[in-house]
Amino acid sequence: MKVEANGLSIEVEDAGGPGEPVLLIMGLGGQLIHWPDVFLDALAEAGYRAIRFDNRDAGLSQHLRERGAPNLVAAGLLRLLGAPQHPPYSLSDMARDALGVLDALGVGRAHVLGVSLGGMVAQRIAIAAPERCATLTSIMSSSGARGLPGPRAQVTRAVLAKPHGRSPEAVMRYYLDFFHAIGGPAFRLPEPELRDFIQRSVARSHDPAANLRQMAAVLADTTRARELARVRCPTLVLHGDADPFVRIECGRDTARRIPGARFAAIEGAGHDVAPQAFAQFLPHLLPFLRAHPI
Repeated sequence: MKVEANGLSIEVEDAGGPGEPVLLIMGLGGQLIHWPDVFLDALAEAGYRAIRFDNRDAGLSQHLRERGAPNLVAAGLLRLLGAPQHPPYSLSDMARDALGVLDALGVGRAHVLGVSLGGMVAQRIAIAAPERCATLTSIMSSSGARGLPGPRAQVTRAVLAKPHGRSPEAVMRYYLDFFHAIGGPAFRLPEPELRDFIQRSVARSHDPAANLRQMAAVLADTTRARELARVRCPTLVLHGDADPFVRIECGRDTARRIPGARFAAIEGAGHDVAPQAFAQFLPHLLPFLRAHPI
């Protein structure tokens, strides 16, 4: 269903019911369909109400094509120099979108969980609206602090690459190469399943410039690391120890900066989309949520 949130049209799936709400925020270019059934089913069986949505510029939510395609190389250089940036929008804007989703559903307070870029948005929610954030769970994400290791070289090449043409197979090959580059050794999807995952995603939305706009928001968010000291809600940080995109040092740094945060490493996990990888989060997540009821 569509809701109006922060002045945008946002696509939302709400499991409904009386359970405590868990707001699920997907990562760069990710869509609400990327939350695997094993993860959603486990939340439902534990009595939680899963609320998931397409971020702005993703899936069936509103795309901001009029804001153009930023130059990420230039944005990265400005970040290194500590110079002002002017991205099409900010991670704080995306956090306000997420809070607008809760407003539209009449939810005052929720467990907030984000993956990758979604973890950064979740951190922004915990900083800006502590009264709305019962718990924070940041998965394969980062504080954005200066000096943290960046993606491995093959991942950077995959992120900056473009499809060789516009044919469906060229687009498919681009995404296959990207997901192979960011995945870990333990939880790789077989190629037929990965192809199906990509086909379903592209059928809902294929907007390469949108990913650039979201990434520009990440690069411009240079103050979050020091602001994480203001987070007061119970926090869980989960990270794969084989993540070549957002390295495990980024997760450890996030946990170190948030007072009282718990950290757990997931052996063999990368920046994975496989349901088996998401299943590894559950033995940590479910006891954490139960220990901190709303």
